[in-house]
Parts: sequence; structure tokens; C-alpha cells
Amino acid sequence: MARLVAIVGPTGVGKSQLALRLAQVFGGEIVSADSRQVYRYMDIGTAKPTPEELSLVPHHLISIINPDEDFSLAEYQKLAMRAIEDIHQRHRLPLLVGGSGLYLWSVLEGWQIPQVPPDTEFRRSLEERAARAGGDQLYQELARVDPVAAQRIDPRNVRRVIRALEVARYARAPFSQLQRKQAPSFEAVIIGLTTERAELYRRVDQRVDRMIEHGLVEEVRRLVEMGYGLDLPAMSGIGYRQIGLFLRGELTLEEAVRQIKRETHRLIRHQYSWFRLKDERIRWFDIQGDVEAEVGRVVAGFLSR
Repeated sequence: MARLVAIVGPTGVGKSQLALRLAQVFGGEIVSADSRQVYRYMDIGTAKPTPEELSLVPHHLISIINPDEDFSLAEYQKLAMRAIEDIHQRHRLPLLVGGSGLYLWSVLEGWQIPQVPPDTEFRRSLEERAARAGGDQLYQELARVDPVAAQRIDPRNVRRVIRALEVARYARAPFSQLQRKQAPSFEAVIIGLTTERAELYRRVDQRVDRMIEHGLVEEVRRLVEMGYGLDLPAMSGIGYRQIGLFLRGELTLEEAVRQIKRETHRLIRHQYSWFRLKDERIRWFDIQGDVEAEVGRVVAGFLSR
């Protein structure tokens, strides 16, 4: 059976750098599982690989759509499986890497995603409700009709909350109950990176500061000038929304940065609901140790079986 290495864990823990080294050692290519890195022109705030890193190892599913284009979980899964199959056919090793739990598990568990077509009018009505009363109202509605899906979805991700409500309405069943699984055509080893929460917060705070230094404000300003409004789902991501509010004069830069760090801490806590430390499928490694050597031995053993 074909093999795949998945690298999971919270944002800022070092997944991308480890994947880059493993890909170089084992002849691999990286398939991104990041719900924000799919967008073009959004590089700094999504912590995309640098041009130098992209030149070292082939990367897939990065910068593939414009910020105003729709992109669904089903579309991601289809493209990811296609990329993995192509990598296998060329006798190379796919590394599925990222912190978006929905994206990762849809591939690793072979989700059969409900085929419910989008209803533009229904979505627009819910978007208007969210704009008037806040996204929390929609999230509470989802928690009533499908508590399992609500637990899995970040309350701030209004687009995914709306999609779950849409599926529940038209399929006449909860979104979570409609997700069937079919084992994928590959065997996977799942590597998890973690460390103490305080250290994770310190790392992401430093990364936010570097993003500001490297031009995040200018990146958001350029996106707005290109016509991408803050109401777009792509622009609602952490960093883009706060800097957008700064550019509109609704926040100081200092307050925007504080909010970005606070929301990133919250994201980390949410990610651990997708990647649980007690999940026996995941082989966890503390990044304070010699992670590259330890994981390298695990991957070498997995590939030699």
C-alpha cells in the first residue's frame, strides 16, 4: 500500500519547517492542509513558505484561488487526493501538513462529504443575520440542531457555521451524521508536534511581531486596494480582519496586534480539539526535544516496513 506522512499540531509549532526537512531527506512533496494558504496575495498573514522554501521542495494547494472565490471542504479534499495520487504515481512521498483539522481529517479518514449544493439566497440571509446580530447567534443555532458539528467548528468561522446549517436544512439531517468514511488508498503515519502552552503562546506572539515587521499592514492595504473587502470570508481570518479595522481607523495598530495574538491563542486551544493529545493515532513529539532526529527515525521505520 502507498504511504503518506501527516504532520499535525497547533499553529506556530514548527510543522512546516519539519516537513521541509523530511521532504528533503525522504524524497517527498508537501501537500498543504491550511485553509488560509489556499488564497493568492495573502502570504505574510498566513505564514506561507518563502519563495526559497518553495524552490527547495514541491508544494501543493498553496495560492490556488483568489480571495473572493468560494472554496469548500469538498473541493479541498478532491484536490488534495488528486495531488497525493500524483505524488504516489511519481514514486515520491506525500507529506500532508497543516493545522486545519477539517482539511486533514477529511483526507486521512476518507470522509464522504454530503453532496448538498449551495443555496445562495439562504447563505445571504444568514450572512445578513450574522452582520446584524453577530456570528455567535448562528453558532448557537447550530449548537441546537447539530451539537457535534458545533463542537468541531470554530465559532468565528461564520462561513463553515452557515454551511453546516445549510446541510442540516436541506439534507434534513445533522451535518455530522451525514459524514461517512471510506478508508483511503494509502497507509499513513501521523506525527503530532506540541509543547507547553505558554511556550506556544510565546512563539506565536513573536511570529505576529515578525509579520508586522515584514509588512502585514502593507499586505492588507494592498488587498483592500485590489478590491477585496473585509466582508469576504478570506479577509475574516486572524490578522487580516484586525489590520483591516486598523486601516479603517477603528483600532490602533497596538490594539490590532494585541487582538491578533489573543485570537491566535484561542485558535491554538481550538486546534487541540481536533488533534487530541490522547488520540492514539497520533505520535506526539515535544518540540523542546531533538524532534527532527526522533521523527526521522519514526518515518524511516514506517517506510521500511
